[in-house]
Amino acid sequence: MRELWVVKPGSKVDIAALDPADTRALRGGPKAAEAALDADEQALTELQARLWAENQRSVLLILQGTDASGKDGTVSHVFRGINPQGTAVTSFKAPTDEELSHDFLWRVHRAIPHAGQIGIFNRSQYEDVLVARVRKLVPKAVWERRYDDIVAFESLVAQGGTAIIKCCLLISKDEQRRRFEDRLNDPQKRWKFRRGDLEDRALWKEYQAAYSEALERTSTKAAPWYVIPADHKWFRDWAVSRLLIETLTEMDPQYPQPPDLAGITID
Repeated sequence: MRELWVVKPGSKVDIAALDPADTRALRGGPKAAEAALDADEQALTELQARLWAENQRSVLLILQGTDASGKDGTVSHVFRGINPQGTAVTSFKAPTDEELSHDFLWRVHRAIPHAGQIGIFNRSQYEDVLVARVRKLVPKAVWERRYDDIVAFESLVAQGGTAIIKCCLLISKDEQRRRFEDRLNDPQKRWKFRRGDLEDRALWKEYQAAYSEALERTSTKAAPWYVIPADHKWFRDWAVSRLLIETLTEMDPQYPQPPDLAGITID
């Protein structure tokens, strides 16, 4: 299933040419997705338990996407029922003064999951070649060299035993508008809305160009990008769940062998 959404290293990417509403990979609609997620929840729980017990390797899921693309929703739906002690969620917001006093990858390296964990990044190091680029927070000469820095960093992390799954959650501009309106009209969601969201929305084409180049230049064998059609939340959740399960199944974590129990008795 991973091949459906992967950005092959070295390939050209045009985000604007992709269909955010494509659900052909799963027939049956929302009901089929819910049934599949129920089965995936059991499989993911077992795989996570084995990864945690093995305590040798880890998984890092990176969720990147425009505002309202569903990063928070993906975390809550895909990881329902998962043992929280085996997961670590990090949300990357505007850098703090302390973070700005270090290189741009410092705060990211600190959040890499420990052995046995599944780490989830809600936004990531890619903010530094997306927001920083589009908003002109740093000169082009600075963000331009960050692509190579990120590739080298991810290669180092992967060599250390962390499987990296990078998901670009792709939504249309019309769907983003609907979700923004939903936030404004729902008191329980209104807190998520900020005026800066509209400023970023006005830069839609610039963000599409920035995402396209980031995917092109940083999708590698060690840390591939997957573009997930996310206009339909049920499809998004199912697709990310599938990526996790396929990756963990390929890793095949094992329960460790128990110590020598010869002669042990329990009164």
